[in-house]
Amino acid sequence: MKPGDFLIATPTVLGDFNFQRSGILMVDSKASGSVGFIINKKLEYSLDDLMENIKTPFPVYYGGPVEQDNLFFVHTLGALVPGSIQVQEDLFWSGDYEAVINLIESRKISSNQIRFFLGYSGWSEGQLESEIEENSWVVVKGLKTHDWMGNPPENFWKNQMRALGGKYLIWSNAPENPMSN
Repeated sequence: MKPGDFLIATPTVLGDFNFQRSGILMVDSKASGSVGFIINKKLEYSLDDLMENIKTPFPVYYGGPVEQDNLFFVHTLGALVPGSIQVQEDLFWSGDYEAVINLIESRKISSNQIRFFLGYSGWSEGQLESEIEENSWVVVKGLKTHDWMGNPPENFWKNQMRALGGKYLIWSNAPENPMSN
Protein backbone atom coordinates (compact mmCIF):
# COMPACT_ATOMS: atom_id res chain seq x y z
CA MET A 1 0.00 0.00 0.00
CA LYS A 2 1.37 3.39 -0.97
CA PRO A 3 0.09 6.94 -1.42
CA GLY A 4 -2.01 7.15 -4.57
CA ASP A 5 -3.42 3.63 -4.20
CA PHE A 6 -7.15 3.18 -3.67
CA LEU A 7 -9.08 1.03 -1.25
CA ILE A 8 -12.35 -0.23 -2.68
CA ALA A 9 -14.84 -1.45 -0.09
CA THR A 10 -15.98 -4.99 -0.71
CA PRO A 11 -19.55 -6.10 -0.07
CA THR A 12 -18.37 -7.45 3.33
CA VAL A 13 -18.66 -3.92 4.75
CA LEU A 14 -22.40 -3.89 3.97
CA GLY A 15 -24.23 -1.95 6.66
CA ASP A 16 -21.21 0.14 7.68
CA PHE A 17 -22.39 3.69 6.91
CA ASN A 18 -18.87 5.08 6.92
CA PHE A 19 -17.39 2.72 4.37
CA GLN A 20 -20.18 0.93 2.49
CA ARG A 21 -19.60 1.36 -1.26
CA SER A 22 -16.58 3.59 -0.63
CA GLY A 23 -13.54 4.30 -2.69
CA ILE A 24 -10.69 5.68 -0.59
CA LEU A 25 -7.69 7.53 -1.95
CA MET A 26 -4.69 6.75 0.25
CA VAL A 27 -2.50 9.80 0.87
CA ASP A 28 -0.18 8.51 3.58
CA SER A 29 0.85 5.00 4.54
CA LYS A 30 3.50 4.23 7.13
CA ALA A 31 4.15 1.41 9.57
CA SER A 32 2.60 3.60 12.28
CA GLY A 33 -0.69 4.03 10.39
CA SER A 34 -2.46 5.13 7.23
CA VAL A 35 -4.58 8.08 6.08
CA GLY A 36 -7.02 8.35 3.19
CA PHE A 37 -10.12 10.16 1.97
CA ILE A 38 -13.41 8.70 0.76
CA ILE A 39 -13.70 10.26 -2.69
CA ASN A 40 -17.21 9.21 -3.69
CA LYS A 41 -19.52 10.44 -0.91
CA LYS A 42 -20.50 13.97 -1.87
CA LEU A 43 -22.22 15.94 0.88
CA GLU A 44 -25.38 17.99 0.38
CA TYR A 45 -23.67 21.29 1.09
CA SER A 46 -20.77 23.07 -0.54
CA LEU A 47 -17.68 24.96 0.59
CA ASP A 48 -19.45 28.33 0.54
CA ASP A 49 -22.00 26.93 3.01
CA LEU A 50 -19.18 26.06 5.44
CA MET A 51 -16.83 29.01 5.07
CA GLU A 52 -17.82 32.67 5.33
CA ASN A 53 -14.94 33.95 3.19
CA ILE A 54 -15.82 31.73 0.19
CA LYS A 55 -18.38 32.76 -2.40
CA THR A 56 -17.73 29.99 -4.94
CA PRO A 57 -19.77 26.80 -4.36
CA PHE A 58 -17.19 23.98 -4.48
CA PRO A 59 -18.46 20.48 -3.60
CA VAL A 60 -17.48 18.96 -0.24
CA TYR A 61 -17.14 15.23 0.37
CA TYR A 62 -17.36 13.02 3.42
CA GLY A 63 -13.70 12.04 3.84
CA GLY A 64 -14.21 9.62 6.70
CA PRO A 65 -15.17 9.26 10.35
CA VAL A 66 -12.02 10.84 11.87
CA GLU A 67 -11.92 14.59 12.66
CA GLN A 68 -15.19 15.34 10.86
CA ASP A 69 -15.04 18.95 11.99
CA ASN A 70 -11.82 19.55 10.01
CA LEU A 71 -11.57 20.40 6.32
CA PHE A 72 -8.96 18.62 4.17
CA PHE A 73 -8.22 18.78 0.44
CA VAL A 74 -6.40 17.06 -2.41
CA HIS A 75 -5.49 18.89 -5.60
CA THR A 76 -3.61 18.87 -8.89
CA LEU A 77 -2.09 22.33 -8.40
CA GLY A 78 1.36 21.40 -7.13
CA ALA A 79 3.59 24.44 -6.60
CA LEU A 80 0.63 26.85 -6.82
CA VAL A 81 -0.20 25.70 -3.28
CA PRO A 82 2.88 26.06 -1.04
CA GLY A 83 3.39 23.25 1.47
CA SER A 84 1.58 20.65 -0.65
CA ILE A 85 2.50 16.99 -0.14
CA GLN A 86 2.91 14.98 -3.34
CA VAL A 87 0.78 11.82 -3.51
CA GLN A 88 1.26 10.93 -7.18
CA GLU A 89 2.94 12.65 -10.10
CA ASP A 90 -0.02 15.00 -10.60
CA LEU A 91 -1.79 14.79 -7.23
CA PHE A 92 -1.10 16.54 -3.93
CA TRP A 93 -2.78 16.88 -0.56
CA SER A 94 -2.87 19.64 1.98
CA GLY A 95 -0.90 22.86 1.64
CA ASP A 96 -1.39 26.55 2.35
CA TYR A 97 -5.12 27.01 2.87
CA GLU A 98 -4.99 30.80 2.30
CA ALA A 99 -3.33 30.22 -1.09
CA VAL A 100 -6.17 27.85 -2.00
CA ILE A 101 -8.80 30.40 -0.96
CA ASN A 102 -7.10 33.09 -3.05
CA LEU A 103 -6.97 30.78 -6.08
CA ILE A 104 -10.64 29.87 -5.63
CA GLU A 105 -11.85 33.44 -5.26
CA SER A 106 -9.78 34.60 -8.24
CA ARG A 107 -11.35 31.73 -10.23
CA LYS A 108 -7.99 30.08 -10.98
CA ILE A 109 -9.16 26.67 -9.71
CA SER A 110 -11.97 24.54 -11.10
CA SER A 111 -13.73 21.79 -9.16
CA ASN A 112 -11.98 19.09 -11.21
CA GLN A 113 -8.61 20.33 -9.84
CA ILE A 114 -9.39 20.18 -6.12
CA ARG A 115 -11.57 18.11 -3.84
CA PHE A 116 -12.51 19.10 -0.27
CA PHE A 117 -13.30 16.63 2.51
CA LEU A 118 -14.79 16.85 5.97
CA GLY A 119 -12.94 14.28 8.02
CA TYR A 120 -10.58 11.55 6.94
CA SER A 121 -10.25 7.78 7.13
CA GLY A 122 -7.44 6.57 9.36
CA TRP A 123 -6.00 3.28 10.53
CA SER A 124 -3.55 2.55 13.32
CA GLU A 125 -0.51 0.33 13.00
CA GLY A 126 -1.48 -3.03 11.46
CA GLN A 127 -5.22 -2.25 11.38
CA LEU A 128 -5.53 -1.67 7.64
CA GLU A 129 -3.42 -4.70 6.77
CA SER A 130 -5.70 -6.81 8.93
CA GLU A 131 -8.84 -5.42 7.22
CA ILE A 132 -7.32 -6.15 3.80
CA GLU A 133 -6.56 -9.74 4.88
CA GLU A 134 -10.19 -10.06 6.04
CA ASN A 135 -11.26 -9.00 2.51
CA SER A 136 -12.95 -5.80 3.66
CA TRP A 137 -10.93 -3.92 1.05
CA VAL A 138 -9.46 -4.50 -2.38
CA VAL A 139 -6.36 -2.45 -3.17
CA VAL A 140 -6.41 -0.84 -6.62
CA LYS A 141 -3.20 0.63 -7.99
CA GLY A 142 -2.55 2.81 -10.98
CA LEU A 143 -5.76 4.87 -11.18
CA LYS A 144 -4.98 8.16 -12.84
CA THR A 145 -6.16 11.36 -11.18
CA HIS A 146 -8.27 12.40 -14.20
CA ASP A 147 -10.05 9.00 -14.03
CA TRP A 148 -11.78 9.99 -10.80
CA MET A 149 -11.27 13.71 -10.05
CA GLY A 150 -13.27 15.00 -13.01
CA ASN A 151 -15.94 12.29 -13.05
CA PRO A 152 -19.22 12.03 -11.14
CA PRO A 153 -18.47 10.42 -7.77
CA GLU A 154 -21.70 8.43 -7.55
CA ASN A 155 -20.51 5.86 -10.13
CA PHE A 156 -16.98 5.34 -8.81
CA TRP A 157 -17.63 2.29 -6.61
CA LYS A 158 -19.86 0.61 -9.19
CA ASN A 159 -17.27 1.16 -11.93
CA GLN A 160 -14.53 -0.28 -9.73
CA MET A 161 -16.63 -3.38 -8.97
CA ARG A 162 -17.05 -3.86 -12.74
CA ALA A 163 -13.31 -3.38 -13.34
CA LEU A 164 -12.47 -5.95 -10.66
CA GLY A 165 -14.77 -8.43 -12.41
CA GLY A 166 -15.22 -12.00 -11.22
CA LYS A 167 -17.06 -12.32 -7.92
CA TYR A 168 -17.36 -8.50 -7.68
CA LEU A 169 -19.20 -8.05 -10.97
CA ILE A 170 -22.60 -9.01 -9.56
CA TRP A 171 -22.26 -6.31 -6.89
CA SER A 172 -21.88 -3.58 -9.49
CA ASN A 173 -25.60 -3.81 -10.26
CA ALA A 174 -26.89 -4.68 -6.78
CA PRO A 175 -29.06 -2.06 -5.07
CA GLU A 176 -27.50 -0.19 -2.19
CA ASN A 177 -29.92 -1.91 0.15
CA PRO A 178 -30.21 -5.58 -0.96
CA MET A 179 -33.50 -5.87 0.98
CA SER A 180 -35.13 -3.54 -1.56
CA ASN A 181 -34.37 -5.88 -4.46
